[in-house]
Amino acid sequence: MQDHIQRFLFKDLNIRGQHLQIDQAWQKMISERHYTPELTKVLGELTAIAIMLANGMKHLGKVSIQVQGSGPVNLLLVEATHDLKIRGVAKTNAALTTQSSLDELLGDGQILVTMENTQTQSFFQSYVPREENNIAKAFETFLSQSDQQPSKLWLAANDTGVGGVLIQKMPTTDDHDEDGWERIHLLTDTVTDEELIELEAEPLLHRLFHEEVIELYTPEEVNYDCPQDKSKVDDMILSLGEAEARKILEEQGEIVIHNEICNFHLRYTKEDIDQLFNEASSEADSSQTLQ
Repeated sequence: MQDHIQRFLFKDLNIRGQHLQIDQAWQKMISERHYTPELTKVLGELTAIAIMLANGMKHLGKVSIQVQGSGPVNLLLVEATHDLKIRGVAKTNAALTTQSSLDELLGDGQILVTMENTQTQSFFQSYVPREENNIAKAFETFLSQSDQQPSKLWLAANDTGVGGVLIQKMPTTDDHDEDGWERIHLLTDTVTDEELIELEAEPLLHRLFHEEVIELYTPEEVNYDCPQDKSKVDDMILSLGEAEARKILEEQGEIVIHNEICNFHLRYTKEDIDQLFNEASSEADSSQTLQ
């Protein structure tokens, strides 16, 4: 089992790259979601991109990739933090076929990338043009423009794992070998989806580039992180107000909150609501007494 992203460098060519392979973290993220293979592929590829972008962050924060539109898949959301903790969800409003293309899945949905800096409370947003009905091709253009250097990307995902390879040309690459970039591009283009998902960095890079000198950097671990933060749900119910909460309770017998991105339910009975508002009232009284 591997859940790593690893940078590498072609030392004689000055071409940099990243290799990604995750399985356990990915399987946790899509557990009990029942996505179709086509939807799993799209969500997995976007997850790989989010991790690659987050792996380059120089500050505390996170990368979010979101797609909203009028297609059968009306929401896709993936988040990856600076320390490579991931979570994500896809929502559909119609039945999906087993032959759905990217355009058929997403309809007019636009891909929005948000880079958030939690230290400065700032963020950068950019839309990614959906080119060639293909996630990898769309982000090749996005990365080439944002990094101002040619980038090539290979992605694969199924219900067992996600894999990807990114290579990027550097300003001095042609000075080292004017044919180097094209050679590495063509060699990488022989990679299969199965190899991307199943092979770790060292055996995959050796298979593709056994005649090249490659420096592998220390791998970074990727983890699925979606804790059940009940305090936030408590705060949300308190913000409704006691009258509204008790009205829902009377109508439905309980209050059920579904956290869609983390895929868990929290249930509040009459006793839970009594305790929640009694404690909130006691804290308010104590605060007033101290003042």
